[in-house]
Amino acid sequence: MFQRLVSFPVDRSFFLLGARGSGKTTLLRQRFAESTTLFLDLLSPSTELRFHRKPELLEGVVSEAAGKVIVLDEIQKVPALLDVVHSLLSRGRGTFVLTGSSSRKLRRGGANLLAGRAAVRELYPLSYLELGDSFSLDRTLAWGNLPEVQTLPEDADRLDFLLAYAQTYLREEIAAEQLVRKVDAFRGFLEVAAQGNTRLVNATNIARDTGLDPKTVQSYFSILEDTHLGFFLEQYHLSARKRVLSMPKFFFFDNGVARAMAQTIHVPIAESTSYYGECFEHFLVAELWRLAAYENRGRRIQTLRTQDDFEVDLVMTQPGQAVKLVEIKSATAVDERHAKSLLLAAKDFPADTERYVISRDGIAREEDGIRYMPWQDFLKRQFATLLAGTTEQPGGPSGRA
Repeated sequence: MFQRLVSFPVDRSFFLLGARGSGKTTLLRQRFAESTTLFLDLLSPSTELRFHRKPELLEGVVSEAAGKVIVLDEIQKVPALLDVVHSLLSRGRGTFVLTGSSSRKLRRGGANLLAGRAAVRELYPLSYLELGDSFSLDRTLAWGNLPEVQTLPEDADRLDFLLAYAQTYLREEIAAEQLVRKVDAFRGFLEVAAQGNTRLVNATNIARDTGLDPKTVQSYFSILEDTHLGFFLEQYHLSARKRVLSMPKFFFFDNGVARAMAQTIHVPIAESTSYYGECFEHFLVAELWRLAAYENRGRRIQTLRTQDDFEVDLVMTQPGQAVKLVEIKSATAVDERHAKSLLLAAKDFPADTERYVISRDGIAREEDGIRYMPWQDFLKRQFATLLAGTTEQPGGPSGRA
């Protein structure tokens, strides 16, 4: 059983969103006692059909539950239930936990996400900090960190699971929910997008490769975001002296899922290759993204590339904190050559800007204002508060699972 870092509001309704397989239901069953919680699984065809036909049935369920927390699992299956939940909350009746894997389906169904009456949390694949001693970098780069992948005993099992995951996503998230008109066209886009994982998004080029128009490509990327399959790393804006590219980068939420959807999951990840470097960067950016979300302290993670090819992997900002520039290198021995962009960045950022090269080099040091740090130490230092725990606890159960 893994100890998850996400925290829930105290005595308040909330959404728990996340891609399929991220462990939402398992986590809630760990944290919410069965005696004080009513779980309604909307993936059950019979349950979905009953509430689809008559959403107002929920009123009677809440009355009968006598103060229990009501968990509506995969709420996007019956978006009309949100109107009932909204009405109940406005009258001070009930505490709800609403899980979902498709924000788009909720919005498309006319749902208003309860007009701020419920907090929103997102659950991601397991992080390095959550896995602890069971973490394996090689396994993560090759197969990712979905909870089930981490519990499977053999690589062959992980391969089968991830290939099935890709097909299940297309069948159940895209086709069944009618998010696109042409599933085959989306399938082709998905493979090209996954092959471009971690790179700048050029909708025109992708459109040419897939036979789609650029606006459709952009709408398909929005679907990936809304189904929690990935996120955009936006460009950090420098002063007008440098012309920053407007194109963001896109990162899939998990290494293994990205490799399965790119049809590259059979490709070995060999050290000292560019592919290894891409997979390593993908892992660390996704790791930082999910930990920043769990931390919930306004930390922003962006990238920077200008038209004259000045580039910094990550620009991290947080209210009241110095700007942090981060270069990610997969090498086991790094030096000033790996910090070239950070050295050049001095004149464009405030004097108190912190500059890091994080890598697999085990020797931590500071030279010329650059902090060279093992990636594990960087994560632990940046998110020390998260590791120490927060005061925010779920209503009803105690602490983290």
